[in-house]
Amino acid sequence: MSIEIKVPPVGESITEVVLSSWKKADGDFVEMDEIIAELESDKATFELTAEKAGILKISAKEGDTLEIGATVCSIEEGAAPATKAPTAAPVAEKASPTATEVKSATYAAGAPSPAAAKILAEKGLDTTSGTGVGGRITKEDALKAQPGAAPKVAAPIKAPVPAGSRGERREKMSSLRKTVAKRLVAVKNETAMLTTFNEVDMQPIMDIRAKYKDKFKEKHGVGLGFMSFFTKAVCEALKEFPAVNARIEGEEMVFNEFADISIAVSAPKGLVVPVIRNADTLSLAQIEQAVMELAIKARENKLAIDEMTGGTFTITNGGVFGSMMSTPIINAPQSAILGMHNIVERPVAIGGLVVIRPIMYVALSYDHRIIDGRESVGFLVRVKQLLEDPARMLLEI
Repeated sequence: MSIEIKVPPVGESITEVVLSSWKKADGDFVEMDEIIAELESDKATFELTAEKAGILKISAKEGDTLEIGATVCSIEEGAAPATKAPTAAPVAEKASPTATEVKSATYAAGAPSPAAAKILAEKGLDTTSGTGVGGRITKEDALKAQPGAAPKVAAPIKAPVPAGSRGERREKMSSLRKTVAKRLVAVKNETAMLTTFNEVDMQPIMDIRAKYKDKFKEKHGVGLGFMSFFTKAVCEALKEFPAVNARIEGEEMVFNEFADISIAVSAPKGLVVPVIRNADTLSLAQIEQAVMELAIKARENKLAIDEMTGGTFTITNGGVFGSMMSTPIINAPQSAILGMHNIVERPVAIGGLVVIRPIMYVALSYDHRIIDGRESVGFLVRVKQLLEDPARMLLEI
């Protein structure tokens, strides 16, 4: 008896998936609940598991696009097949060349005889006309040949080949990568996107982290990073500038009275943006815990669809890769995104004196159709104020 394994429903808006890879081969014995394949939608990657133990019979190939409910494979009852020892193939004896083949090799049309070839070489000639059978060049032909009768043909000059490998590799774009590409192009074409910049003195936050990070981790079980401070500052600023937390739907502006903060995370198959729900109600420890859990799921390709949809504002940190400054692209249908960058010690003027401070450039890309310049600049300045004076943020003043 066998059962069919079909593509399971993976989200309301998803109608098809791509079979990205098989983890087991056709004919393999699989255990119940063992991972046998990976399916990839335009939003995430999912694991397909065996619903019973038995012999796997594959019916879909890697790279196939399958509709929800389509059959991927079947599993038949039975034990693992015995492995057969490979049988050596008999070595065929090399056939002796026929007389015709020998003649063809020895007396090819236009070929000189050994004596003729020696004479032509002494005269510095490559060839001459042959009067022998089939146009063969005889000794007499070589003796009669004169320089200039058969001019040499210059060999073509070959272009120098650069040293090193010059190979190339083609790889089909994944569904996730194709969807990300389409969305990014759509955002550039369909929004009035602008970017405003500012800089943040990170010394106050670095002092807090240095002073309390050990106690914080001991109490809460997570490290105290920069992301929780930025998330907290963003949530406070969104309360003062609600348009930054809004979106356009048709001819209406939808203002969110909550803050679901999307955090851009680099995953094995591309950038994903999981969401911290109601981040405006969370403490620093709760935010750090949420960031850690979502990052682990992203690295293991275990994020669910509902964990990557519905955000109202996005934070992306290019600084972890060494980026000094960039213009992040809006995560539609949101209207704004904050870009963090690397921290570099720079000379700045404070109280009339030049001092060295750890400075981070920050960038806010926004949709000018819904967010005015005053609001975008005011929002970013407020984020800067809260980060440079964390006590105001923690006391909500």
